[in-house]
Amino acid sequence: MKIALAQINPTVGDFENNLNKILEAIDHAGKKNAELVIFSELALCGYPPKDLLLKNQFIEDSKKYLNKLADSIKAGITVIVGFPEENKGSGKPLFDSLAVVQTGKVLCTRQKILLPTYDVFDEDRYFEHGEIISPIELFNQKIGLTICEDIWHDDLSWTKPRYHLDPVAELSKQNINLIINSSASPYFMGKPTLREDILRNCAKKYKLPIIYVNQVGGNDELIFDGNSCVIDGAGNVCMKLKSFEEDLQIVELNDNNQIIVNRDTPPAHLYHDNNDIEELLQAITCGLRDYVKKCDFKKVIVGLSGGIDSALVAAIAAYAIGKENVLCVFMPSRYTSEASSSDAQNLASNLGIELNTISIEEPFKVFLQLFESAFTNSSTPWYASTTKENIQPRIRGLILMALSNQNKALVLSTGNKSEIGTGYCTLYGDMCGGLAIISDLPKTLVYKLAEYINKKEGKELIPKNILTKAPTAELKLNQTDQDVLPSYDVLDKVLNFYVEQHAPLKEIIKNGIPKDTVEKICNMINLSEYKRYQSAPGLKLTSRSFGYGWRMPIAQRYKETI
Repeated sequence: MKIALAQINPTVGDFENNLNKILEAIDHAGKKNAELVIFSELALCGYPPKDLLLKNQFIEDSKKYLNKLADSIKAGITVIVGFPEENKGSGKPLFDSLAVVQTGKVLCTRQKILLPTYDVFDEDRYFEHGEIISPIELFNQKIGLTICEDIWHDDLSWTKPRYHLDPVAELSKQNINLIINSSASPYFMGKPTLREDILRNCAKKYKLPIIYVNQVGGNDELIFDGNSCVIDGAGNVCMKLKSFEEDLQIVELNDNNQIIVNRDTPPAHLYHDNNDIEELLQAITCGLRDYVKKCDFKKVIVGLSGGIDSALVAAIAAYAIGKENVLCVFMPSRYTSEASSSDAQNLASNLGIELNTISIEEPFKVFLQLFESAFTNSSTPWYASTTKENIQPRIRGLILMALSNQNKALVLSTGNKSEIGTGYCTLYGDMCGGLAIISDLPKTLVYKLAEYINKKEGKELIPKNILTKAPTAELKLNQTDQDVLPSYDVLDKVLNFYVEQHAPLKEIIKNGIPKDTVEKICNMINLSEYKRYQSAPGLKLTSRSFGYGWRMPIAQRYKETI
């Protein structure tokens, strides 16, 4: 049996274009004599559809386009595709299902058994748990169909078991020849390797080959890396599809359950060099490119400060959508150094990006004069406070959003995870924008990624001075980030322990970090929730981001004791 793994990039809710992608892949697979074509979880409607699933018309459209797909399939080809299926019984109104489709008809469906409700997943909100755990029979083979989380169980997983039932174990008792897993598994750093290990261990445990087909592309804050693969019954990776790109490849399953890789498959698809930092760059590039495209923007705007964060954002934007579609704006004030000015100009020149300079000095003077009289009776000396400092980024935010309106361009927020985590950022100022592409990157990793880009390009695309000078907001004289924050290497360690690993403060202190420093950082994280709640959506890059999966209360008084 010749099987095609069809790794596509669907857009949520775009049934027409998603169907066209599916049909193009089927046609391509048919020309390679494939008999079975496998697509990802909810490929027909795109993942994650979120509350679109609550719209009756959305479900009606799903049925309509599934029928269109069935009517368009030529004889001799069977298709497995993910779609939201109506639940005609009790429980939630929908199933997360796979349809087995041939010419003009849906042969059968299988429902997702395990519904994740952690991190960014909230599938129990919409779907009923499936109950049918039986194989399908195609081409004289008994095949176990599973959907994403169904394969992330027990000792194979990266955490303690979340479920009482193991769908793969149940299927393996029924003399199946093959496991197919149709997935929409989002990326975070290290996830592709983790996922591959789980698949390999599962194949070895049950002595069954696994064909794994994952979604690719960006949808809102989630990025899907693809990396669809074929694992033989001994746990060996026989084939791997591209990372962060659409792809289609053919494998053959012979009568002895042996995987035969199509000899036309380019060697690059078999094995990939696991370069985590390159993978990270590809992920951000993919997430930004798809967000811009799927939200119907053509251009982006970046406020350049002469610092490392905005430099990295501008460089990645040039990679993602082309330098001709990136507009950079330098907005100096009385506190902006000559070094920052020259660094911003050199960066724009290196990237070949247009740079506009708009001074904020005059509007800053107007606001200072305005507030001089407005704050006359204030008990706090405002002129030397953060109130005065924050006027500047808010003027810059106003300028960026005006340019966005005028040019129909998306403003990219440039804050990193260390700043956003601790609230070292200005609400309605440098936090403004339509997408925050490095908001889940700790500052130390920002530097590593910038250095990697220079190494990759073989030249100083990002000027050396930007990489070596002390980071500063330049909102007052002689200011540096470390006036307020601990050193970033310490801050980022605490951030990782507290946010990503959920470690208690008493455990963090055991890593040699002073108690006062740990308490200060964690207190800043807790008190800044109201800011993050109003921030631009950010691409998820770590196992725990300040996004859809972060659900902390704003009004709360919990204080952890040490």
